[in-house]
Amino acid sequence: MICKKWTFPLYFMLIIALSCILFIACNTRDSVKPNILLIMADDLGYGELGCYGQDVIQTPHIDNLARSGMRFTQFYTGAPVCAPSRCVLLTGKHTGHSYVRDNDEMREKGDVWDFQKASHDPNLEGQRPLPEGTRTIGTQLQQAGYVTACIGKWGLGGPTSEGAPNKQGFDFFYGYNCQRQAHTYYPLHLWKNEIKDTLYNRLVVPGTQLDKGADPYEPDHYKKYNQQEYAPAKMLEEALAFMDNNQHQPFFLYYATPIPHLPLQAPKEWVDKYHSILGEEAPYTGDRGYFPARYPRATYAAMISYLDDQVGSLVAKLKELGLYENTLIIFTSDNGPTYTGGADTPFFNSARPFKTEYGWGKGFTREGGIRVPMIASWEGHISPGAESNHISALWDILPTLCDVTGAGIPDDTDGISMVPELTGQVQDQHAYLYWEFPGYGGQQAVRMNDWKAIRSDIRKGNMDIELYYLKEDIQEQNNVAEQYPEVLMKMEQIMKEARFPSAVHPLFETDK
Repeated sequence: MICKKWTFPLYFMLIIALSCILFIACNTRDSVKPNILLIMADDLGYGELGCYGQDVIQTPHIDNLARSGMRFTQFYTGAPVCAPSRCVLLTGKHTGHSYVRDNDEMREKGDVWDFQKASHDPNLEGQRPLPEGTRTIGTQLQQAGYVTACIGKWGLGGPTSEGAPNKQGFDFFYGYNCQRQAHTYYPLHLWKNEIKDTLYNRLVVPGTQLDKGADPYEPDHYKKYNQQEYAPAKMLEEALAFMDNNQHQPFFLYYATPIPHLPLQAPKEWVDKYHSILGEEAPYTGDRGYFPARYPRATYAAMISYLDDQVGSLVAKLKELGLYENTLIIFTSDNGPTYTGGADTPFFNSARPFKTEYGWGKGFTREGGIRVPMIASWEGHISPGAESNHISALWDILPTLCDVTGAGIPDDTDGISMVPELTGQVQDQHAYLYWEFPGYGGQQAVRMNDWKAIRSDIRKGNMDIELYYLKEDIQEQNNVAEQYPEVLMKMEQIMKEARFPSAVHPLFETDK
């Protein structure tokens, strides 16, 4: 009798309990924070991926990202060279407000270009450091409960400085702390957090030329430039291990690959692949900063395809761990393609449809120097195969990732979250984009709707502004400043108001 009396109430209570469990489980699943995989290539041009029109270099894995997500056609980097662009990315401030506005090797520290001395003295490594207390993507996501990693090339503060990655919001770091050390892909060491990871390579100083009397057409004479431990391979190992070790908590992985920045060095099997495609070519015999290469075009293409293969490995790991559907993947580049060191970027149309020669690519605020690939993929959130013409820039990444993860967005960011654009909602627009760069003669640039203004050679006393209508003049060939004085006046006003002076990296004499 007792059993019969309690059968229905127990059954009813069991149903309620199961319903509660299912409700909690569903809500927990919906509230899981997404992982973030941010991949930034180094000196990769707008036209160097298949999904952006490249017809020689094969990039199937990155192309798949574009097919599974959104490809941006009007996305800009933070600066036309490495360090300031990375500062813009991490801080969400354009170069009118950012702390690092130029590559700064800090020569006052000593013989910073002496690779032998630097191998023993870590104080000789590193560029201008981010100040203590800087709010970065890393610090903001740490506060939101993320474990964070930077793997690849840093360039924002030496291993003994306040700008070291572990002091700027990253729980884990592996790679080149110093950009100079990245002038060889077979370094003596990389850094794992604040400890040197010694590699089984010997020191071949960047710029070392072929032995005297060596035949530049003989491949065997280039063997000393390819050694045992290839830095990008070590970086991928650490990235895959990081995902393995942190698969049960939300993570942010900033994969700052050094590829395809010079020197021309790639594993032999990849070079052989493109040698068979491109055929015989003249060797590059090197210069004071970069190594010679027997097959320079084949090696350059090999480096980009090697990077593409790494992207495939990272995505495959996410799928293996069951994390792919809950991971926002972003792929972009720190600036446009280079013009030196044996990289024949005009041959590959590396900035197509923009110009890539010296004065038009890396180092310059022309479209080829600052417009870069940008792909975002997130299954179930971003429509496959979408294309965006939203005018945006690297300083938008910080507020976007903060928005996605629920982290606090700093009130002094110059960026605007792109989450609405990614998810098919109404997107806020920038009134303008602004750049300044003290290097290469001193430059300012403004993008406002379809207008582009450039001021060059500021350090030589030039204050004239060139004006281009990009909708009809994508290669910036027809200066229409005289025809549109009202637009020119607005651009000049923006160049005054969108910045504050930097004593560290002054653009004008009055900044000092």
